[in-house]
Amino acid sequence: MKITKIETFILHVPVTRGDIADSSHRITHWGAPGVAIHTDSGLVGYGYSGTHAHLPTDRLITDCIETSYGPLLLGQDPTEVRGLWQMLYETSEILWVGRASIPHLALGAIDVALWDLKAKATDQPLWKLLGGSAQKIKAYNTDAGWLNWPLDRLLSDCKRLVETEGYQAVKIKLGSDNPIADLKRVEATRQALGSDVRIMVDINGRWTLPQAIQYGSRLADFDVAWIEEPIRFDDVQGHRRLANTIQTPLALGEQLYSKDHFREFIHADAVHYVQPDVARLAGVTEWWQVAELAYCYCLPVVPHVGDMGQVHIHCCIAHPACDLLEFIPWLVPWMKYPVKIEDGYYQVPDAPGAGSEPSEEALTRMNKI
Repeated sequence: MKITKIETFILHVPVTRGDIADSSHRITHWGAPGVAIHTDSGLVGYGYSGTHAHLPTDRLITDCIETSYGPLLLGQDPTEVRGLWQMLYETSEILWVGRASIPHLALGAIDVALWDLKAKATDQPLWKLLGGSAQKIKAYNTDAGWLNWPLDRLLSDCKRLVETEGYQAVKIKLGSDNPIADLKRVEATRQALGSDVRIMVDINGRWTLPQAIQYGSRLADFDVAWIEEPIRFDDVQGHRRLANTIQTPLALGEQLYSKDHFREFIHADAVHYVQPDVARLAGVTEWWQVAELAYCYCLPVVPHVGDMGQVHIHCCIAHPACDLLEFIPWLVPWMKYPVKIEDGYYQVPDAPGAGSEPSEEALTRMNKI
């Protein structure tokens, strides 16, 4: 089997209920700039990144795929995934302009597409190709906890997720201009959901270290499972100091774009829950490297889902460091084989591939951007 054509796409889809906000961003759409890799066998592999649907930068990603990496892939055997990843990663002209930037996101989309192809070629779901055993992964839901939701809406949505849809874990956004109000938000959520539900909080890098020490120390009063991205994303020593100061565990990884970044935090004892993302790292190949590193340190891996969970569910089923996965539903209507949640658990996918193939409706929508 040989690669015959590289075809890029950009998919922008609306978020669930109009617009959402955390402490640092406000968006109405989610972006999936990606690639379809065609072969002489007729099989096509799909891969994509995850963005804030900013068309100029999405085009930078797809242009990099098409003009920088594409010519290197033509004629190659797509099943040699790790070898191709290493070849593309070490291409000096591309490496020169960024080891964790636009080329890295472009490589991630390509890598997902290659794994999708390899799994399809063996007629297996990716989790089985990676050596996993069928197991349901518990889901936690982020889509009820946005910072722009008023408190009554947040509580109503969280109660619906727990009481009606069977979730046993939810995440809410903090980092407003009033940290005291943030703490009251957490307290009200705990009172509404009871003691058996896991509650996580996400600051999206908004707090200073003194704020994180002052207000983060009070999260233990509400039995918060973790505090995510409490301070600036790249501040290794700040996270280390915070981890040694407060009781609530730290989670991060959404804004770490290479295995080297993760290594710095893990070696510094600055993270407790490791959150790699195939849409930020260079695909499944580098995600697996980070998961193995975390596993060696006996740290749980709970991915951030820039892919909306489509690829990550395969990775989580296959890797022993994983038993929990974030869920955000934005891509569900636009995928050929969308992820499914029942009673708070991801269902085991059975279709061949990585779960990254868009639906026919999505493919039609792409042509309108």
